[in-house]
Amino acid sequence: MKLLIILLCIFSNAAPAADSFEVLRNNEEGFAKVVPGKALKFPTDHNPHPDYRIEWWYITANLEDEQGRHWGLQWTLFRQAMSAKPEQQAWSNNQLWMAHAAISAPDAHQFEERFSRGGIGQAGVKLDDQFEAWIDDWRWHSDSNTLFPSILTFSLADREIKMRLISNKDWVMHGEDGYSRKSQQGQASYYYSQPNIRIEGTIGDVQLSGHAWLDREWSSQPLASDQQGWDWFSLHLNDGNRIMLYRLRHDDGQHWLSGSWIDNNGNRTHLNGQDIEMSEKQFRQIKRADNRAIKLPLDWQISLPGQGRNLFIKPLYDQQWMATSFPYWEGVV
Repeated sequence: MKLLIILLCIFSNAAPAADSFEVLRNNEEGFAKVVPGKALKFPTDHNPHPDYRIEWWYITANLEDEQGRHWGLQWTLFRQAMSAKPEQQAWSNNQLWMAHAAISAPDAHQFEERFSRGGIGQAGVKLDDQFEAWIDDWRWHSDSNTLFPSILTFSLADREIKMRLISNKDWVMHGEDGYSRKSQQGQASYYYSQPNIRIEGTIGDVQLSGHAWLDREWSSQPLASDQQGWDWFSLHLNDGNRIMLYRLRHDDGQHWLSGSWIDNNGNRTHLNGQDIEMSEKQFRQIKRADNRAIKLPLDWQISLPGQGRNLFIKPLYDQQWMATSFPYWEGVV
């Protein structure tokens, strides 16, 4: 069974990480608010939404080389508004761009991050007759405004990556038609995905192919004041079904769970906290970039009684830590 799991973990005993994510809990005063009932529009909503504080274009993939070995790929472009003022041009621009890229190879996990001020052409997303998302020479572009087919190119260390992404499936709206609640207190995001992407290309001189997943999300306050982080899963099952699940961790242990079951015909079923059973089965130590050990929940048990599914999830490679400015574990299973 081929699966992709991504866990974005922030621990209360890791002060730098907690401070880094404080922006996700800040008051949204002055920024546009996420409200239910808003209809998402395509291709328009592939564009940036600078009136909202944060958003991302998030690509992940399960890949297999010609020897049958498993690889993982991530490429993400993040936008953050530094203030609620109208967007300015050039160096007065109040938009900050950040990108993460990673390759989980059989022999090593490589990652890199980049930053840019908006307004100077170094990074951005634009959509007219074509779609383009870029930072420096990292680029994802399509010859049309439909996003697919498209080409993703970037580099990590001495490896050049070039991937072709193809999909003709409908967009999947999470939550209530794209309105994705994150707490009882009203935190929410607009959230849609394309979980049915065929991907093929090269990493260095290695030919690979597999399945990819695109997530699009934007918000002005996605975390409540008593939420310290999250665990997020996107799963490709070998029978063609897809699963997206997340757990936002509350201080009191009463975590917020939500997700989507997407069958092999593209039909989506919304999953709430009563539909999902999720628990950590084993914690293991990995090494961070500073060689200090950190203990993480890497093996999981997930049950979806309504779908008759009981999954045990285990990483293919434990050492998939993203030692970026916003550190987290993310990887293929």
